Formats: sequence, structure tokens, C-alpha cells
Amino acid sequence: MTTMVSHSALLTRRSVVALVRQPIFLVVTLIQPMVWLLLFGQLFTSVVEIPGFDGGGSFLEYLTPGVVVMTALFSAAWAGTVYIDDMERGVMDRLLASPVSRAAMMNGTLAYQSLTSVVQTAVVLGVAFVAGARFAWVGVIGTAVAGILVTVVFAALSNAVALLVRQQAALIGISQFTALPLTFLSSAVMDPSLAPRWIQVAAAVNPVDWAVVVSRETLLGTPDWAAVWPRLAALLALAVVMAGLATRAFRTYQRSA
Repeated sequence: MTTMVSHSALLTRRSVVALVRQPIFLVVTLIQPMVWLLLFGQLFTSVVEIPGFDGGGSFLEYLTPGVVVMTALFSAAWAGTVYIDDMERGVMDRLLASPVSRAAMMNGTLAYQSLTSVVQTAVVLGVAFVAGARFAWVGVIGTAVAGILVTVVFAALSNAVALLVRQQAALIGISQFTALPLTFLSSAVMDPSLAPRWIQVAAAVNPVDWAVVVSRETLLGTPDWAAVWPRLAALLALAVVMAGLATRAFRTYQRSA
């Protein structure tokens, strides 16, 4: 157990060092959520005036949790590109031939993605605060946890797909095909009560919406814990399952290598 934790930490550090050496990727991952927040926040300000809107009086405060989760989702969806780069350079095969366990390889990637999610969450909340939004402190923790869990779910999925398809173009296509519908079939940018019934049904089983609800309920300061805890538990369970399945995908990769 100690060895796996040590190996996971070393692989996480490897990813962090690679990011520091090419800071343009960090800059892009931080600028994108700010653009979403300010663009959507200004474009849809009058949405709060629509009869039936149940998101409070500030669309910026309503939107911020959605942007946090959207950012985590899209960042995680690209996680598998690192694996494909490692495959093309022969790094993946060397790691698999080393004493490093598959679980440590997966955990290192997921830990790195989670750290990125925390930084992105802090940036989004900071920009929203400067723009006039006000949130409960408990919501900052709730939002960070929701962002981490949705990151683990979709980073694990992206890694598993990368191990199976082994092509950047295929992974990018699958990631976009998955991320965009899940975003718009949630309450990330719009109150689901204003959407068609079938979208409301889809949102109820959408892990992206679970994360948005957890974040939004806690950020607004008067959370409905009956809505928060089941979704948080479902996200945690899904994260554990996806991480386990993604780790098993290494076997498929090795058999067909």
C-alpha cells in the first residue's frame, strides 16, 4: 500500500513538472473558464426575469457552479491524450514493464487532474467574486469536492478510452461527443424547470448535473441536504467504479500491444 502511494505521488509529480515546463497549457485551462463565466454571465443576465426561473436573482451566482463543473468535465475529457503521448513515445510500455502498479499509474493521473480541478475552481470562484457574486464558505468546499469527483469520473473514462483506441483523433472525437451533450443535458447553464420534460429526466441521471446541484446548493448558503448527499454519494461511487474499470483497461492494452 505504501509503495503504491509512493509511486502514485511520483507519477503525479511527473505530470506537474511537465505542466510547469509548458505553462501555456496551464494558462489555457485557466483562461477558458473565465471566458465562459464572463461571456455566459453577461449574455444571459436577463434569464432571471423569465417566469418560472428558480435560480435566484443573480444569474452570475447561478452560473458559477455550472462553469466550475463544465471546466472540470472538459479538462478531464482530454486526460487520455497524455496516455496516448506516452504510448507513442514508448513511455507507457516502459512503465508497464517496471515495478510500478497499474493502480499507481491510474491514481497518479487522476490525482494530477484533481489538482488541476482545484486550481480551476479557485480561479472561477475568484473571478465570480470580483464580478460581484457572493457565496457561502461551505460552498467553496462543496464545489471543490464536486469538481474533483466529476474530474475523476471523466478522467478515468478518458484514460480507459485512450488505452482502447490509442489514437488522438478518436479520443478527441469521443470526448467531444460525450462532454457536450452531458453539459447541455444538465442544469449547468439553465434552470431545468424551464427545459422540456425529457431533458429534466436526462438531467436526473446525469453525473454532470449531480455535481452542478451539489455545487450550487452548497454555494448558495442554504443547501437542501436531501438533494446534496445522495448526489454526492452517487458521484463518489461512480468515481470509484470508473477508476477501477480504467485500471483494468491496462490489461486490454497489454494483451493487444
